[in-house]
Amino acid sequence: MFVIIVGGGKTGSYLAKLLVESGHKVKIIEDRQVVLERLKEELPANSVIGGDGSSPEVLETAGIKSAQVLAAVTGEDEANLVITSLGRFEFKVQRIIARINNPKNSWLFTPEMGVDVALNQSDILAKLIAEEMSLGDMMTLAKLRRGEYSLVEEKVHPEAATVGKTLREINPPAECVLAAILRHGKLVAPRGDTVLQAGDEVIAVVHASQVSQLAKLLGKA
Repeated sequence: MFVIIVGGGKTGSYLAKLLVESGHKVKIIEDRQVVLERLKEELPANSVIGGDGSSPEVLETAGIKSAQVLAAVTGEDEANLVITSLGRFEFKVQRIIARINNPKNSWLFTPEMGVDVALNQSDILAKLIAEEMSLGDMMTLAKLRRGEYSLVEEKVHPEAATVGKTLREINPPAECVLAAILRHGKLVAPRGDTVLQAGDEVIAVVHASQVSQLAKLLGKA
């Protein structure tokens, strides 16, 4: 996959390293000379381009017409919006990702502005902290759909109200799918008549708003 990253700060440079190590073709655009020198030491020389990433000419030099993904991760929301708009409406990039620096500007980062995925770091961090504070022993394995859903794992507590009950009886949250149960090192496919036992490791996909409900079902009563 060919990815163009605009912004060579900590976020952009780290993203570029991960993508290069994964075998993707990467071009990173940066206009600060000091940052450019650092990027040239950290990344393949042909991956680094000096210039203003909000300039159509610079984007064309980077090869945006053949890029599958454009990531605008500069430290300025205004610049990121200009870059995403150019990427979508001028160069027709398939997938566009933008970083939101100021949460108050999040309402601007919409498909109408050319943004497919908006990453609001402050909002994501705050929600993660609040969620982890309420989960007890539940472990979040992955975030799906921009954090809207979570893949979680929790061991059924011996004193949980659900011990000895079938999955049909426990009535999990509406937006929750029990994907698997690990019991004594073996995989158990969850069915309506499956009886939960103390120590079962339950893996589920659940909506962010209902994670705490699932945690209450599986945790200590």
